[in-house]
Order: sequence, then structure tokens, then C-alpha cells
Amino acid sequence: MNRDQSNPNVKKSKDENDQTLTNRQGHPVTNNQNMRTVGNRGPATLENYDFLEKISHFDRERVPERVVHARGAGAHGYFEAYGKVGDEHPSKYTRAKLFQEKGKRTPLFVRFSTVTHGTHSPETLRDPRGFAVKFYTEDGNWDLVGNNLKIFFIRDAIKFPDLIHAFKPDPVTNVQDGQRIFDFISSTPEAMHMITFLFSPWGIPANYRQMQGSGVNTYRWVNAEGEAVLVKYHWEPKQGIKNLTQKDAEELQGKNFNHATQDLYEHIEKGEYPEWELLVQIMSDDEHPELDFDPLDDTKLWPEDQFPWLTVGKMVLDRNPEDYFTEVEQAAFGTGVLVDGMDFSDDKMLLGRTFSYSDTQRYRVGANYLQLPINAPKKRVATNQRGGQMQYKVDLGENQNPHVNYEPSTTDGLKEAKQSGKEHTPFASGHVVRESIDRPNNFGQAGDTYRHLEEWEREELITNLVNTLAPCDERIKSKMIEMCHQCDEDYGKRLEEGLRMASDGNNSTQEPIGAEGAAGAVKEAEEKGHSEDPY
Repeated sequence: MNRDQSNPNVKKSKDENDQTLTNRQGHPVTNNQNMRTVGNRGPATLENYDFLEKISHFDRERVPERVVHARGAGAHGYFEAYGKVGDEHPSKYTRAKLFQEKGKRTPLFVRFSTVTHGTHSPETLRDPRGFAVKFYTEDGNWDLVGNNLKIFFIRDAIKFPDLIHAFKPDPVTNVQDGQRIFDFISSTPEAMHMITFLFSPWGIPANYRQMQGSGVNTYRWVNAEGEAVLVKYHWEPKQGIKNLTQKDAEELQGKNFNHATQDLYEHIEKGEYPEWELLVQIMSDDEHPELDFDPLDDTKLWPEDQFPWLTVGKMVLDRNPEDYFTEVEQAAFGTGVLVDGMDFSDDKMLLGRTFSYSDTQRYRVGANYLQLPINAPKKRVATNQRGGQMQYKVDLGENQNPHVNYEPSTTDGLKEAKQSGKEHTPFASGHVVRESIDRPNNFGQAGDTYRHLEEWEREELITNLVNTLAPCDERIKSKMIEMCHQCDEDYGKRLEEGLRMASDGNNSTQEPIGAEGAAGAVKEAEEKGHSEDPY
């Protein structure tokens, strides 16, 4: 192992010590919390080297398994538009063609997944679930990439590798460790809203059919006049919503750790096609000073009473994959895959995800991943892109001169498309800075969520937090208790009491989050093992 940092001959700048964080170029990292943005709420700039080096290395940490969302299940189906957004015609808000006509169907593919663990990890573990939908529209693909929970842990993409590293197994022991997780979370107060959901029963959906979905990030919709609104997407299952307690999940895991994949496949095979309704929330595209949070902050929910959920259409899954690897494993999604009538907001997580997702796919599947049938749009493709790993065709236009793979050209090369609607031209002004947003309000909505939980859900939340926090460093426990108090006094009081009463036997941090007693299984396996003679 390279331990150059302990070598006294290694040079340091006068502002460095042995614990100073640097990038791979040796540059001291002075701000590891925020990307550079125009003003503290964005839009984000892409010249920030620290972020690019960090995220592009993170995208390449695993070969060939996905770094996140490795365990997945998928199905084909269609989206059927209602021809309205609430009571309004969609054209008021967006010119995206798939929404405009009542009854119009767009084929799609969905991949559900767990986030943290590997390709064959149990589907009963406490973890957010991915909910990624690829719409094969007449204007090309639209990927709506999100999770079952409607918020996220962090609000700036530069922190994403740190978040995932904390939740992934320890790099030395290769075992998930609650102390590492809460060491990070206790210093990341914006994560308290997500932690409140994750450690409640909402952290273990009963299956994929009976869970919600969300785009998580904020996007823009653009109409024919180039006018834009902010939009958030929500999937609501018509099968209802069901979650598991920690105890129920552990019992289920002992019988079947593929239950969610099997459940989805078998229901579709029986013709019991799962359905979700797509709803949106719409907000004018400005800073909304009347709110006590920034509407672009993905750790927050938009209040439904102020920004109602408006129905847009429904999704039906009616066909299973013919081959798991070809379709589910090689399916590749990206938050930057939008069609005309959609645009990016200045959400600082969204820019980072947009770079990271597609960059990961080119690394994991290959530069020509969009030529695979599961990822290819169901329309003509004509590009000037050539070569790369596993290219098996050239995307030539019907009358394109094969000698011309550049643009512009007067000798039968490809030509730019005409703009069908007015370009949306958002105004950006401000100093380019690396700062947190002005209205973080890290604890307000976490407290609201805690108070909205039913009593049994609050009890489950506290039990699961105590199980993971009890063996942690006292400094970490103190910080978590204080943050829970800031969310809600009862929240903090019950966590503090729970930790005080925690079992003396709960002394290992190396257990699945929310679980207690899993560390004892190591010794138990030896004790219960039956001795055999060699053969």
C-alpha cells in the first residue's frame, strides 16, 4: 500500500499538515462542501476541477458492477397520457409531445433497484430504492431517474462520493459499518430529513410494485413560447403502498432474499400488471422568498397545499424482460436525457448527476452503450460519432455522405435540426462562488415528517436508530441527539432515552443498518456448524 503521505520527504505547502485533503494533482482542497455556482443557489459551473476529478474517479470505482443501484429488476410497459395537467391542457406548461394527446401511449422500460449494496444483495435491506424510467418518445429518449423516497441526503453533488463511501462497506473490512455512516451523517445536518424516512418503515419497501417513485430533483418545463416553470415528478402506485418493519424484513430475508424481483416478475406473468399514476407539482421559476427553504434544495418536499399534485398520465408494466443481462443489467439511464419541452433547473445536485450518470454508463457499458437495443431510441438516429469500444454499426443518415463525419458541410453531411419552439433563455447573474444556499433549514421538514409518522412508525424509527447508533462513538451519538432535538423535541428526547436504555449486548457497529444482533451471527455460525469428516 502506498503510504507516501507519512514520508517526511514528501513536500507540503506551508498551509498543509498531515491531515490536509488534496486532489490527485496535490492541490489542497479548500472547499469540499460546495461546487462553484453563479450565486449560492446556481446555476452550477462545470470548470470546477475538484468536483470533476472527484466525481469522474467515483464513477469508475467498480468494474463492471454499478457503483450504486447494482441490484435491480425491470420490466417493459407504456405510459398513457391523460391529455391534461390537472385541469389544464399540457401545452400551457410544456411542449413535450408525449403529454399532449389524451390516450397517447409511449413505450417505456423501468428499472427498480436498491442503492448501496451489490448485484445479489438481499432486497430486504434498509436502503433507498431506485426508480428509473426510460420513455421511448417520438423525439427520442426521456429518462426520468429517481428514487422511491422523494428527497435526498445532500444538496450539492460534490458530496455524493462521500455519502456513498460512508454507506458502502468499510474499505478495509468490507463490512457495512454504522459508525462510518453516522460519522458522516452527524456532520451533515441536511441529511436529517432523509434519515428520518430511511430509518422508519419507509426505508424498507415491501416490494417494487407497492412503492412510490419520485424524480427527486427539480426540472423545468418549457412551452412553445419559451416560457418555463419548475416541476417535480411523482409516481403513485395504484396497488397501494406497503413497507416492512425491521423484524419483518429480517424474517423474510431468511426465507427469500430475491422476493421483490420475484414478486414483480410473477405478477406480470399472471397478467396482474402493476400501474402507477404520474403526477407533477408546478412552481413559478423564481427564488420564492415566501418559503422557508430553497425550492431547488432536493432535501426538501414542496408543500402539497401550496403546490398541489396534478395528474399527467399513468404507467403500466405489462411485459417481462426476455433476458435479464441484456435488458435489466445493461439498461443505462441519465438525468440529462430530456426531450424538447423539458429543461434543467439550477438544482446543484442535478448538474452533478447529469455529468455522473452518463459518464458512468460510457465507462461501465462502453462508449457505444446507446446502440444497445434496450438503450437505443425507437426512432432514427444519425450522428457524426465514430469508433469506440464495441461499435457495431455506424449511425448514418439515409442520404449522408459516409466520408463526412463533421458539421457543417456542403457535401451531403448532416445538418442541424430546426428549433420547433422558442428557446428558453434563463437569466443568470452573480459572482461565481463556492457557498452553501442561504435557506438551508436543515431540520424543519425533518421535524414535520417525524410528527406526521404514525406512533408505531415513530417507535420503529427510534428503535432502528438506536440499534445502529448505540455502539457508536459517544461524540457521534451526542451530535445525532442534538440534531434530532433540533428536528423535534420529542424526537431528540426519545432517541436520547433509547440510547440510554440500549442493550449492553449491542456493541458492534458492523451490522446492517437498523439491525441488532447481526454481529453475533458470526460466532453463532461457528457454534451451530456441524462437524464433518473430509472426503
